[in-house]
Amino acid sequence: MAKFTIMICRRENFMKIISFPLNITTIIFVFSFSLFFAEDKTSSQWTNFQIFPSAFNQIEPTISRHQSNPQILFASAYTINLNSRSEGTYFSTNGGLNWFGSDVCSGIPVQNHGGDPGTIIDKNGIYILTHLGNIQSGMFANTSTNLGANWSANITIQSNVDVDKGSPGTDDAPASSFYGRSYLAWTYFVSPFRIVMSYTTNSGSNWSSIINVNNGFSGNRSYGPAIGVNSQGTLFITWASSIPNSPFTEDYIGISRSTNGGVSYTVNENAIDINGIRTSTLAPWTIRANSFPVIDIDKSGGSRNGWIYIATTSKNLAPAGNDPDIVMFRSTDDGNSWSSGVRVNQDPINNGRNQFFPAVRVDENGGLNIIYYDSRNSADSVDVYLSRSDNGGNTWTDYKVTTQRFRPSPVSGAGGGNMGDNLGLTSGNGKLYPVWMSNQPDAVFRIWSAIIDYTTIGVEQLGTEVPKEFSLEQNFPNPFNPETQINFNVVSGGFTTLKVFNSAGKLIKTLAEQDLKPGKYSVKWNAVNEPSGVYFYTIETAGFKESKKMILVK
Repeated sequence: MAKFTIMICRRENFMKIISFPLNITTIIFVFSFSLFFAEDKTSSQWTNFQIFPSAFNQIEPTISRHQSNPQILFASAYTINLNSRSEGTYFSTNGGLNWFGSDVCSGIPVQNHGGDPGTIIDKNGIYILTHLGNIQSGMFANTSTNLGANWSANITIQSNVDVDKGSPGTDDAPASSFYGRSYLAWTYFVSPFRIVMSYTTNSGSNWSSIINVNNGFSGNRSYGPAIGVNSQGTLFITWASSIPNSPFTEDYIGISRSTNGGVSYTVNENAIDINGIRTSTLAPWTIRANSFPVIDIDKSGGSRNGWIYIATTSKNLAPAGNDPDIVMFRSTDDGNSWSSGVRVNQDPINNGRNQFFPAVRVDENGGLNIIYYDSRNSADSVDVYLSRSDNGGNTWTDYKVTTQRFRPSPVSGAGGGNMGDNLGLTSGNGKLYPVWMSNQPDAVFRIWSAIIDYTTIGVEQLGTEVPKEFSLEQNFPNPFNPETQINFNVVSGGFTTLKVFNSAGKLIKTLAEQDLKPGKYSVKWNAVNEPSGVYFYTIETAGFKESKKMILVK
């Protein structure tokens, strides 16, 4: 009987040779084997790195950038070492290339640091860390003027009450009457379980008295606030309204708006209808999960300036399927009305895989970016994915961020089923800076990041040799379903656009819109949400314009 030999290679430079008799069973095995490895076919194009390698568990990451110097980044995480708790404070002064800091905030008393960190860099360049108490319940803050080398003593915001999920924000709009004011919202765990907030006008040294953001309503509790501030200084606070009993489902997203610096609010307790995933045993990992909303506002100055975006996790309510999906809602009229939901993740609907814990950022060019944990490539492990939209959330393209997936699990010392409730995302200097947690490679959860150049995202340079002439190649495959690749040559550097139109001439997708150096480039288009038909793609650059036809067949 003949033997069949295969050589298996993985990215980790691992190689193994297997020989076995060739028969029908072997062929089936080889086919199944190839499918097993096929889940890794979507590789990340970005280097992953640990922000601050540590022996501690680091969970619930958050990140902020300096307003006037985007090279400066401030990140934090809830750090747990057995029964000791604190907040790590980590800094970069060169755009995320290198980091320094500590897993323990030195603000005294050091024993009164209980996690849920929030990061602010205000207009004065003051670093503000917000957090829960430990030996004393409540919300507290510490400030630093020297990149975390020294921290103030704990500053009391609210004490001796049961609170949770502090969420900070700052007014970074010079045109605002409240420019430089920083805010903190949290859940007040006393009936009726409403959202409250406080603000500071002097870089965190003093905070206002506690202000009610909403009143709540019978049978519901308000959890997981998030803050957004627009270019005029209008403050928006959003939260999930949750049924307190089994099955622990969030059923509304509430929104409050303040035009006077957080002093008073217009409240909509049930602005957006959702069906959340709040549970203490998200399958298959038995971890705590929620549908806390996240918010960001377009301040790019472009055509969508002022648009508000809220993202959450939902299921069993369109457009979400019967498993957890990321859903986005937007307002184009200052929060007075909200769009229908848009399913963000582009994997097949109802495929039994989980997407959860979104973080959202509108970058300086007006691109809408959402990261989240995603199990689409594995039944029991997750990657971090980035979904990006350049048209205000109408259409999305997914990108795998992580190079190594991990299996979610509860973190010892963090409470029953808890492995953290959030990811972090910011932008600056043409880059996206996501932060997430992973327990690879040694079962200790640590904070990871990547540097994503959003000005070239999706555009791959195939070579630097200067082509002899401009060209736009025929897409391949063609016909296609649902993804195709388009190659083109740029002779002289300059602003280049590559756009897709339907047969009626309507713009469907902008694949490239940026300055490109001379060279050969490739762009992929995933048309999973488009109907079958004829499409045209057009390139314009340096006096060169050309269009070609392609066919989508489903």
